[in-house]
Amino acid sequence: MDVLAIGDVVIDDFIRLKDARANCDINNENCMLCVRFGDKVPFEFNQLVPGVGNSPNAAVACARLGLATGLRVHVGADDRGKVCIDALKANGVDTSLVVVEEGKLTNYHYVLWYESERTILVKHESFSYSMPTLTEKPKWMYLSSLADNTLSYHREIAKYVSENPDVKLAFQPGTFQIKLGAEALRDLYAHTQIFFCNKEEAQKILNIHQEHDIKKLLDGVHALGPKIVVITDGREGSYARDESGAMWHAPMYPDPKPPLERTGAGDASASTTVAYLVKGMSLEESLLRGHINSANVVQEIGAQKGLLTAEQIEDWYSRRPADYRATAI
Repeated sequence: MDVLAIGDVVIDDFIRLKDARANCDINNENCMLCVRFGDKVPFEFNQLVPGVGNSPNAAVACARLGLATGLRVHVGADDRGKVCIDALKANGVDTSLVVVEEGKLTNYHYVLWYESERTILVKHESFSYSMPTLTEKPKWMYLSSLADNTLSYHREIAKYVSENPDVKLAFQPGTFQIKLGAEALRDLYAHTQIFFCNKEEAQKILNIHQEHDIKKLLDGVHALGPKIVVITDGREGSYARDESGAMWHAPMYPDPKPPLERTGAGDASASTTVAYLVKGMSLEESLLRGHINSANVVQEIGAQKGLLTAEQIEDWYSRRPADYRATAI
């Protein structure tokens, strides 16, 4: 196995809103999605997307890029769990490590989709998480969003990678993992090969909310243990610090057309970067290909439909603008 992804899986129920508005502050930040209170609010349509979530999205991206990819998630013994497993299998993901738990419900989220943005109503089932017994070591492990009450599970994962240093860990923390704090996950950070977050998340992790110097943020996260750090900054693209201490900026790939909806853009960028690192490509070239996949994901509904094959990514890369390149910072 090239990559084993670990996290939570969910069914996303996309609900397309028209009769709504976004209220933002004077800086066009801190936006609130608003609908009429105490009224019947019509929606345009809804669409179910099963087998998604940060880690499942990463697994599908890696599988589509030709890597042997497995996934460790928990589902309930219900029809929704079966639908998720079938969707993952259809995308070429090895589901032999998926755990089906009796008496539990498979995670189901409501995605309120307005214009090109989404607001997600989330509820995570409490599963009996445990590190799988692996008969063969994966080359990489990819850890992302998990429910709360999983601190002991994180420690199991940290113990595994510390005892198996030839297994490289990619860590893209979710909301709960960031809320836990770097100190609680210090062993995990210490054994991370590559770490992904956005600028605001880096500020939270380092508890320096007013720090906007990207180099200081990269150095700060690196000091927690990850060998390589990647921080995204919206339309500004991504910034990276490699193992030598060199820093890079990779711009966003120009959108082929205005985004349809942005679910999974960050997952596509991060997991594609990891996939190309697994393939032996340099960090800066891997980042550029990650942004190509991200630009295509936002053209479809959900986090997986727009994911490209390796051949498609190279085709897009061959037609890149002249200024689409990583630069040292």
